[in-house]
Amino acid sequence: MYPMYPYYGKETECKERPIAFPPQHQPQQPGLQTLMTPPPISENPEYAGSGKLKGKAALITGGDSGIGRAAAIAFAKEGADVAFVYFNERQDADDTLDRLQSLGARCLAISADLRAKANCEEAVRRTIGMFGKLDVLVNNHAVQFPQPSVLHISEQQLLDTFRTNILSYFFMTQAALPHMRPGCSIVNTASVVAYKGHKELIDYSSAKGAIVSFTRSLALSLAEHRIRVNAVAPGPVWTPLIPASFSAEEVKTFGTDTPFGRAAQPFELAPAYVFLASDDSRYVTGETIHVNGGEMVTG
Repeated sequence: MYPMYPYYGKETECKERPIAFPPQHQPQQPGLQTLMTPPPISENPEYAGSGKLKGKAALITGGDSGIGRAAAIAFAKEGADVAFVYFNERQDADDTLDRLQSLGARCLAISADLRAKANCEEAVRRTIGMFGKLDVLVNNHAVQFPQPSVLHISEQQLLDTFRTNILSYFFMTQAALPHMRPGCSIVNTASVVAYKGHKELIDYSSAKGAIVSFTRSLALSLAEHRIRVNAVAPGPVWTPLIPASFSAEEVKTFGTDTPFGRAAQPFELAPAYVFLASDDSRYVTGETIHVNGGEMVTG
């Protein structure tokens, strides 16, 4: 049986949509998983690894919480060594590190601002220094700043969104590639909004769309080297980015407009990352897996 999903007030309606989460808001990004109520479910306790990533070394950005933490835990269960990058969320990073160590994984937590290319290069250097190699790169970190109109998006916000959400993916990939060989894998986190858009997340949606094109083009570029490049496009997921982005009122009904009627928990995304990181997807490249609770998208 899968873990129970937190779902509050099923019989209570709020603007014709059920209340999914207690109202809450965090005043800055990146958000903190330790402050969320209820905490996201990062791990399916019934998930048993089968050695799909045994002997591989992975580097996951944004691995301290949310989808990144869930992927890190699943990778460890599959036998991987795991390094992850976080910004300044020390307690979240420590919690992730403790769980990875309890699973017997060799692991490394790296605090870095990945908007700077030099920091991306340092993260890769530290990973290679720890594990001696790099087989899987997961570009996953992101920020989003809702605005009611494109006219409200400042130049600084636009630069921060693109530096964080797509330019750093280039930087991380450029730093990692010299250490990767045939059979290695790059997995990028895109989003359902890259396909359907979002009226209050114009810059974020644009950056996520760029990730899809980056994935496809990089896959073509690296196909002859047998390095696979794919993406996961999540729908709404209960991660720290949500209370750090949206108002408490919006958080209450987060995810209830999907066909499934709820947001995903991070652990529900993890198997997609395992698939794309492992040899199970050896003939898959340039593709995007949509894990979005039933949203019909094209492309």
